[in-house]
Amino acid sequence: MGGYIPVIHGSPADRPDEDDTLRNAGIISRALCARGYDSDILEIDFDLTVIEKLAQKKPLAAFNLVEAIRGNGAHGHIVCAAMDHFGLAYTGAGATAYFQSCSKILSKQVLQAAGLLAPHCWMGQAPPAGAGKVIIKSVSEHASFGMDQQSVIDASQAADEIARREQKFGGRFFAEEYVHGREFNIAVLETADGLRVLPMAEMTFDALPEGVLPIVDYAAKWDENSPSYHLTRRRFGVEQDEPALARRLQMMTLDCWRAADLAGYARVDFRVDDKGAPFILEFNTNPCLAPEAGFAAALCEAGLSFEDGVEAIVLAALRRRGC
Repeated sequence: MGGYIPVIHGSPADRPDEDDTLRNAGIISRALCARGYDSDILEIDFDLTVIEKLAQKKPLAAFNLVEAIRGNGAHGHIVCAAMDHFGLAYTGAGATAYFQSCSKILSKQVLQAAGLLAPHCWMGQAPPAGAGKVIIKSVSEHASFGMDQQSVIDASQAADEIARREQKFGGRFFAEEYVHGREFNIAVLETADGLRVLPMAEMTFDALPEGVLPIVDYAAKWDENSPSYHLTRRRFGVEQDEPALARRLQMMTLDCWRAADLAGYARVDFRVDDKGAPFILEFNTNPCLAPEAGFAAALCEAGLSFEDGVEAIVLAALRRRGC
């Protein structure tokens, strides 16, 4: 097909997850060039005249990797709104879905309104007596920013821990019911033939040292000196090993896609409790596309190349704009 497709990202903060976005922008740009598109990389800051100037170049589409602006995940959606204003096609979800995903509190309200099972959460109020264990999370940041092994605490300590983390990391934090059990990351790709749920990945914690909590915290994702980084492993095969669970996860994933008005590609994260009940933790409108990350691994497991996945995401954006 050809055409100009810039890869856009938000101005970064000095953090490993932000550095990863910059690296991924280059990888995706090269993948687009390998498929015959013209591509370069644009950084977006709060000055959105960059989007206006981009629209004047009449690109085929923009590959949207904006997760945050200046390290603040609460502002990523404004880039989608600006591209809508100037009539640009762009990859991934639209402004409304992106805005919903920028707040884990709002995300849970969307899921609950659709009747989908998600952990209870509390913000601005203490969890009720007897709530048990909770996990303290950032409201707007992704990539497990602000989450560590001390994030899982008794509900009675939640208010103090929320205040401590807001002081340390900035932004707003909340308490979420801690679901002890298994964790699944499920990638979805929009194709010309409809939605495709890619092979389901389970994050396994069996190899972790004794006393290390089975959560995918910031160290497990980004700290190469942490045992969790090397010992939290991805495993495929639930479709063959546990077909009933796989069918339920697939159904909830597609229900989440529709409820949140997702588009192009996405990832839905689950915890499955000790009784086998799946809870949706969150939906990610533009999951990490690093070649070693979960979405790319699911593409490979499905027999698709990284370039296949990148181009499918672009084509979905073009179909949505009627191109």
